Amino acid sequence: MKALSPLILFLLLYLATSIIAQDFYKVPIAVAFLISAIYALFTIKGSMAKRIEIFAGGAGSPTMVLMLSIFILAGAFAASAKTLGAVDATVSLALKYLPEQALLPGIFLASCFISLSIGTSCGTIAALTPLAAGIAQQSGISLPLMVGLVVGGTYFGDNLSFISDTTIAATQTQGCSMRDKFRVNIRIVAPVALLMLVLYFLLGKDAHVPSEIAAANPWLILPYLTIVILAICGMNVLIVLAIGIILTGIIGISAGTYDFFSWLSAMNEGMMGMSELIIVTILAGGMLEVIRHNGGIQLIIKAITRNIHSARGGEFSIAALTCLVNICTANNTVAIITAGPIAKDIATRFHIDSRRSASILDTASCFTQGLLPYGAQVLIAAGLSGINPIAIIPHLYYPMLIGVALVLAICFRHRTKA
Repeated sequence: MKALSPLILFLLLYLATSIIAQDFYKVPIAVAFLISAIYALFTIKGSMAKRIEIFAGGAGSPTMVLMLSIFILAGAFAASAKTLGAVDATVSLALKYLPEQALLPGIFLASCFISLSIGTSCGTIAALTPLAAGIAQQSGISLPLMVGLVVGGTYFGDNLSFISDTTIAATQTQGCSMRDKFRVNIRIVAPVALLMLVLYFLLGKDAHVPSEIAAANPWLILPYLTIVILAICGMNVLIVLAIGIILTGIIGISAGTYDFFSWLSAMNEGMMGMSELIIVTILAGGMLEVIRHNGGIQLIIKAITRNIHSARGGEFSIAALTCLVNICTANNTVAIITAGPIAKDIATRFHIDSRRSASILDTASCFTQGLLPYGAQVLIAAGLSGINPIAIIPHLYYPMLIGVALVLAICFRHRTKA
């Protein structure tokens, strides 16, 4: 158990203290990882220089450096696009051209598209929830239903976006391209999204679109459309993000939304906003490498695969591991970063395609995070709408159903075609 003690210490520091404080965001997760990482160094035999070398090998591996580079560019793009007004423009255009009977499915689509474009569920919830709450009051639609619709839709994008933290972490830890992961993942969740559109159409037959809708410039959504199209076409994600950032600058400066220096400030704000995630990724990567060096990863794999003798069982173990870590950390990105290396070893052992293991990691984390009443997404939505987080949970149909879809995808698994 000594090999796993850094991970156990992290869970005790974060989970136990959060339960005592009755707030899962009271304890900074980066601090919990820092303490656990320092302790991990003392579980290795040898000189301190050798211990640091092992830790640094995990924290600064090529996979980690690439992941961190993507995080930085994704933060810069998301902030510069938001400052440009792309989020507000998307919302306004969606409402303007939606017929009344398509109000609910339209807002669901807007939530899906915005989260797919900006790669963050929290950002989408922050942008859409106040608007959705106002529409609910004017249209007579249940407020928890409307908020649940917005929160649920964000997980479609969080699960599939090429600039989502979870997608980046899942693909990099499993060693597959984002395009290939997208193609496998979309088969799991697309039927659920289509079912949601039908359900929301039926639920929103008597809804009414607000009479006053803010004017929007269609050109402002061009950066979002561009990165989605280029990423799906298979272009390198770093290049895609760089093009998106340049486009926000060109459009923003041309439209007078901001000048050159405010554009740079927006990018800087976005990059700084990723700092905690970058720190957590570095510390988690180093700590997990120490655990691997001490044989802890093999202990975990042996424990959760003890009675598993097939690829299907291996896939269920990856999903279960991800859900468990997510429940403990209340952070789907951290769950993937933590469980990812272990999932990779399980996938190798049972000959599971890396595209499937990445999709399972991402989908399982979105399913779990979406239903946590103490998760950041639900708490933000509850705070912005003024309702109890528990009231939102029964209306989170999309996260519930992608969990069902994931189980069915594993039960009826087939070999992924190249």
